[in-house]
Amino acid sequence: MKKQLFLMFLFFCCAISFAQQITCSPKDSVAFKTKIKQVKLISNASNFGDSLVAIGKTFLKTPYVAKTLEIGEKESLVVNLHGLDCTTFVENVLAFGLISRADSLNFTAFTNTLQKIRYRDGNLDGYGSRLHYFTEWIFNNETKGLVKNITNQIGGKIVKKEINFMGTHRDLYPFLKNDGNYNTILKTEEALNQNEFCVLAQEDIAANEHLIKTGDIIALATSINGLDVTHTGIAIRAEDGRIHMLHASTGSMQVEVTKLPLVDYLKKIKSNIGIMVARPI
Repeated sequence: MKKQLFLMFLFFCCAISFAQQITCSPKDSVAFKTKIKQVKLISNASNFGDSLVAIGKTFLKTPYVAKTLEIGEKESLVVNLHGLDCTTFVENVLAFGLISRADSLNFTAFTNTLQKIRYRDGNLDGYGSRLHYFTEWIFNNETKGLVKNITNQIGGKIVKKEINFMGTHRDLYPFLKNDGNYNTILKTEEALNQNEFCVLAQEDIAANEHLIKTGDIIALATSINGLDVTHTGIAIRAEDGRIHMLHASTGSMQVEVTKLPLVDYLKKIKSNIGIMVARPI
């Protein structure tokens, strides 16, 4: 009976994948089923931030894998729960948190929510519709009512910087071999450059650390030309009373909590200029 139910589940996932441009392997179908059981056990956390961190911790030691969304020749909603980069870690945690809060712990709700988070205005319309730059990710998810950018409220200052890394490094992105995709990215960068964004400078984080809450999404701003953010994670106030970061680490190559408080962790990153903070709502 269990085998029959499992096969029905796989068939259901495949049917949805075909209809909604979803890429979900059998391995990830199994991982989803396991994750739902884990999420159900922690759905009664005292607040949403605590729930997100509890969900994030279920991914501890999951391997860091780069470019997990660069699959095939056509953009699809990739469901990958066994290999995460820093952004897909945040997206998956937020998606599971939202469907848990809505008491809709099923595959359709998850994929709909993940698409809403990952794509501009929630519409999957090719490679260019994905929110590649994290400043746009924050802005667009704020307009959807999923997060609130609180950087300016906790001491952040306006930064005016030209964002054009993808457009000036076309050779690093296989999907940009397609002229249509490339031109869409150029238009995205042009739109981004009409706006300013706030960054809480590295030297100001310690004085404002008390304003950051467990569950806040942390984006690491960078001095690298043309780029806004190099890494993301989720804030967690640890036993030492300090803010640490739960993230898919490129150092340990797995999901972990930083051993050092965020303030000290950032000092070891030469290109870091500070952080942006988005609070899930």
